[in-house]
Amino acid sequence: MQLSEQEVVRREKLAKLRELGINPYPAALYPVDATSISIKNDFEEGKQVVVSGRLMSRRIQGKASFAELQDSEGRIQVYFNRDEICPGDDKTHYNEVYKKLLDIGDIIGIEGELFTTQVGEKTVMVKNFSLLSKALRPLPLPKVDADGKVYDEFNDPELRYRQRYVDLVVNPAVKETFIKRTKITNSIREFYNERGYLEVETPILQPIPGGAAARPFLTHHNALNIPLYLRIANELYLKRLIVGGFDGVYEFSKDFRNEGMDRTHNPEFTVMELYVAYKDYNWMMDTTEQLLEKIAMDANGSTKVKVGDHKIEFKAPYARVPILEAIKIHTGYDVAGMNEEQLREVAQKLDIEVDETMGVGKLIDEIFGEKCEHHYIQPTFITDYPKEMSPLTKEHRSNPALTERFELMVNGKELANAYSELNDPIDQRERFEEQLRLSEKGDDEAMFIDQDFLRALEYGMPPTSGIGIGIDRLVMLMTNNSSIQEVLFFPQMRPEKKQVELSEEEKTIMEILKPEGEMPLADLKAKAGLSGKKWDKSTKSLAKHGLFKVEKTEEGLFAKVVS
Repeated sequence: MQLSEQEVVRREKLAKLRELGINPYPAALYPVDATSISIKNDFEEGKQVVVSGRLMSRRIQGKASFAELQDSEGRIQVYFNRDEICPGDDKTHYNEVYKKLLDIGDIIGIEGELFTTQVGEKTVMVKNFSLLSKALRPLPLPKVDADGKVYDEFNDPELRYRQRYVDLVVNPAVKETFIKRTKITNSIREFYNERGYLEVETPILQPIPGGAAARPFLTHHNALNIPLYLRIANELYLKRLIVGGFDGVYEFSKDFRNEGMDRTHNPEFTVMELYVAYKDYNWMMDTTEQLLEKIAMDANGSTKVKVGDHKIEFKAPYARVPILEAIKIHTGYDVAGMNEEQLREVAQKLDIEVDETMGVGKLIDEIFGEKCEHHYIQPTFITDYPKEMSPLTKEHRSNPALTERFELMVNGKELANAYSELNDPIDQRERFEEQLRLSEKGDDEAMFIDQDFLRALEYGMPPTSGIGIGIDRLVMLMTNNSSIQEVLFFPQMRPEKKQVELSEEEKTIMEILKPEGEMPLADLKAKAGLSGKKWDKSTKSLAKHGLFKVEKTEEGLFAKVVS
């Protein structure tokens, strides 16, 4: 492992601490009795406190020093005075340990006394301090110049998501997003628990992936010697519990879909699914409006939430638009009753890419997704989907070609999907068999036939309504984040590229090129100011490591950063 200069220095300090008899990673409990927030909220001059946290800044002025300590709730100013810490003749603890062997990022414990500085800052006077964990890597802290301009912020998304532990330390707003995420899930639990619904757990490893149209992840169980799938949805297991006699069950479910990744999709994601007996999708729309009002109030103190350039109002009622009507409004085509061939023609006229594996349901879904979905910024229930799109949904009571289903659209994206659940086992078998035919045509997202679920329905499931709400997308809305990676502690990432140690000349070239992305090769060479031999060697090495390339254009040779 190649260490930077700062990492080498920190390891040398680690050794010196041990030589002084100080354990840089002590095992004993540290008796913390206060936090940065409790100190500020319940401040008493002269009060004795024990606090701990990460050393984030310090200003050493001889025998005194002001510093900032960051704990889980924020920052507090602390004051180190050599004679307070070392009242006797031996000043080692201050002069050597504090001044020379501690670093920004170290975790320390402080016993001290509260006082107010001359400028009114609530501060802890340090009486004693202990090193609790020595940081061997420097934190990427931003720097502010005399004009207030900020440099070296830790804001590269690739680094932030890969090193979330650092992101949380140096970017306080990130932590607030995840605190709000917990508030949102707690709000949902409160809402359902007050109504007597039971939170349950169902299998993640499943012999048949059901409950949604999606491509699953496949694994193998060695002891049973059978293939198993990571669940794509928990719907069919929750409905088994309704068959078993529970009137209302819900689950916060980790689901997995072996599909693409983008700003709103991660292969591992969280869905909350609820199933309530003796209800229908109209009841579920009313209930969902009440739930989202509560979540917005609990998370943000208002039913109006800023999302990008929009102010979204979560106060009921929400508009309700049938999906075929939405397509007619936004494309001019009335697709009701069209067969597969006619729908494919409409899609092609609308410049929507389609293929031969797509049945009626997939084609309507593509048309709506491409031409309609983005128009629905304010919460809108898109209702009454064609039967081919909804193999688990009860037939519409007034139109047998449709189903009693809705999707809730917010900010141009699906947030929730809900049905009056299909509980006719014969109809359900026929729907599954149609999915099997789609699978045989090449649709790798078509549903499997779950014989055990059909058997459960044959024992009788009461009329039921169910809903799935995407928790990650809900948190994105409530925290005004446009990327799903911002609301997942550890989003899925591509394998980390092996770090390349660059020479000084290579660093010079990349520091000039990176901010631009690309520039004329001659300009780059002139700015780098390297000899011909060093230039050739450095550019060849950068190209070999896949960091740099040269492209020939009509305007000449251009150097480009390889992302």
